[in-house]
Amino acid sequence: MASPAPISNEDKLQTQLKEELTGNILPFWMAHSIDKVNGGFYGALTNDLEIHNEVPRSAILCARILWTYAAAYRKLGDKEYLDMARWAYDYLDRVFLDPEYGGLYWSVDVTAKPVFDRKHHYAQAFAIYGLSEYYRAAREPKSLALAQTLFRLLEKHAYDPTFGGYIEGSSRKWEALADMRLSDRDLNCRKSMNTMLHVLEAYTNLLRVWEDDTLKRQHKALIETFQQHIVDHESGHFKLFFDDRWNSLLDNVSFGHDIEGSWLLFEAAQVQGDLALMDKIRESSIQIAAAVYNDGLEPDGSLPYEAGPQGLVDSDKTWWVQAEAMLGFYNAYQLSGQQHFAQAASRSWDYIQNKLVDRIHGDWIKRLHRDGTPDNNNYKVGPWECPYHHSRACFEMIERLETTRKN
Repeated sequence: MASPAPISNEDKLQTQLKEELTGNILPFWMAHSIDKVNGGFYGALTNDLEIHNEVPRSAILCARILWTYAAAYRKLGDKEYLDMARWAYDYLDRVFLDPEYGGLYWSVDVTAKPVFDRKHHYAQAFAIYGLSEYYRAAREPKSLALAQTLFRLLEKHAYDPTFGGYIEGSSRKWEALADMRLSDRDLNCRKSMNTMLHVLEAYTNLLRVWEDDTLKRQHKALIETFQQHIVDHESGHFKLFFDDRWNSLLDNVSFGHDIEGSWLLFEAAQVQGDLALMDKIRESSIQIAAAVYNDGLEPDGSLPYEAGPQGLVDSDKTWWVQAEAMLGFYNAYQLSGQQHFAQAASRSWDYIQNKLVDRIHGDWIKRLHRDGTPDNNNYKVGPWECPYHHSRACFEMIERLETTRKN
């Protein structure tokens, strides 16, 4: 770890992050997202808190809420966070799990009827992430058993034993899909960086609570897959979409995924406990953060969403990209000792406070246009709009600032 402290007002920053987490983010979701009539969580809320229960409820949102409040209880010890985590866990178990074929449906309606019953592997990964965190917090044996079952399903139906990595998705019966796109902005391809990144994230957390040889082997193999096929070691960016043989299908750059992946990769290597692997991934993590810093960081401290060979293809500013920027740049500072990364993290937080924190309705605005005005066509709570990115950034930053301060 690097020292001395990189940010002049480090104690103030730590205090601000704690206040944001416990005074805004966590209370908002407990107060406004729970559907006490139908169970679970509302399909969507607008920026001004108008409820849209006609919007399908996503397994991803439920799993991410589960992770957020399990982590909050484990770290902060407030029982109301455990109650929120249990609400999410019960709904995930009761409504999203397919009792016949296993795995999670992609989405359900307000009556708990499946809307899209496909088994996208990205959603299974987030369930593993949330369930393993719930086990860490509540020591609920069933949650660990379910996470283990989902792991085995992914290994059986998603893992590519020939070329490595994980394919995108399956039908309800775990059969091949003609269209595997995760969202409308993605390519229909066999493999994607995004799904691979969140399988890695899930396996990292599961490995913390389950010392299984197969899990550890597959987890390490996925780290090496990133090194061999996903990280472009020339540019420092992630490649995004692939065929089975790892031929890249698009030359765009996703700045948010790059900076998020830079710290998730190193976290994964740490959990592996392999010093040689950690040294190798440390170099890659710094390179990726440097590429984002040089190619994406804007004068106001923000990151745009996506760029192509000819320039920006999505210049909007989303909440999760800015949250991951703060954390990813600070991680790069800790790994390298280079002060400009710490300054970039501080600038990210300034941008978040000035532009994203909603001081009228609570939580954060999820998407801003390039001119800084809110995109009111984008939900504050929705299938993708969740509490996990920004709460996790706060959790991590608070802990890392404390570690740096002590050093």
